[in-house]
Amino acid sequence: MPQTSFPPRSIAIVFGTRPEIVKLSGIVRILGPAARIIHTGQHYDDELSRTFLEEFEIPEPDTRLAIGGERRGAQIGLATEELDRYFTDDPASAVVVQGDTNTVVSGALAANASEIPLVHVEAGLRSGDRRMPEEHNRVIADHLADLLLAPTDVAVANLAAEGISGDRVVLTGNTVVEAVHRILPGSVEQRRLLDEAGVPRNGFVLATFHRPENVDDPERLAAVLDHLGAIPLPVLLPLHPRTRQRIEAFGLEPLPPHINVTPPIGYRDFLGLAAVSAFIVSDSGGVQEEASVLKRPVIVVRRSTERPEVLGTFAELVEPGPALGEVAEKWLADLDGLHRRLADLDSPYGDETAPQRSVDAIMDLVDA
Repeated sequence: MPQTSFPPRSIAIVFGTRPEIVKLSGIVRILGPAARIIHTGQHYDDELSRTFLEEFEIPEPDTRLAIGGERRGAQIGLATEELDRYFTDDPASAVVVQGDTNTVVSGALAANASEIPLVHVEAGLRSGDRRMPEEHNRVIADHLADLLLAPTDVAVANLAAEGISGDRVVLTGNTVVEAVHRILPGSVEQRRLLDEAGVPRNGFVLATFHRPENVDDPERLAAVLDHLGAIPLPVLLPLHPRTRQRIEAFGLEPLPPHINVTPPIGYRDFLGLAAVSAFIVSDSGGVQEEASVLKRPVIVVRRSTERPEVLGTFAELVEPGPALGEVAEKWLADLDGLHRRLADLDSPYGDETAPQRSVDAIMDLVDA
């Protein structure tokens, strides 16, 4: 992997969640010694975060914060204060953030306060749903950023509609495409994963849920679990700790017999299972992108999505309830045909060059 001529530790990479680790890993690899890694600890399960860092061969962070477990306002306030002090004492040539987390807002505000150029990876996503804290985070980061790396033409158009255009915006594709291709297990390892899970290739559903709109509402969570349990295939459900706590608190146990609960699994194993599933059911944003790379359909159980590029092809958006079962029934009626159709479609998120395009744009920004 080619590396850059940036001075050592000159480009600050700020992340705090596992999806950020995934999507920034390719950029970190290309930057090499120029990357200065800052982990805010927003996802505070140290074992899970360490697994992701190891899977993507990301060096130990230069510094760690500890904002995990706090409410949103406290996370943003604490991280902003600490990052502002950190960048004042040890400035960087640029600060890179990714996505729509509380960490992104903190990194953006701190970079702005320290007058350091801000780079927003995966800029321009919009759901139009102001009930989502992530929507606020995206908008703030985009309007503060000096360089906006947009994954699709839709994202570029969203930015233009808000008066953000010109040299500030670069269409790069999504860095997740390279990450998925780099870490996806091969056929032998996929076979092992299937054997360990006790499910047949293309004959099970992989499900994940963690969003507050689903797991913090007992009626919505019950509806999700009931309709998952009604699908006539085994359902693998790696339980996010937050989801497990809510299921217990709401008295929703025992789960339907078709649902096989597993502990959280690493990203590599998740991709390996997703690639050989019948389909995926999830409320994750990243899974919508990953499904388009893996050529697998996904039922997105949410009120809205900031990734409309996959709707009608790789994804269907539904609320918890009968619609989930209706889409599953439709897909199962011609699953082989659906898989063949998706195999012939390109992912709307581009190819594996997004990390290099991103680093090239960062070089142009810093050298300008």
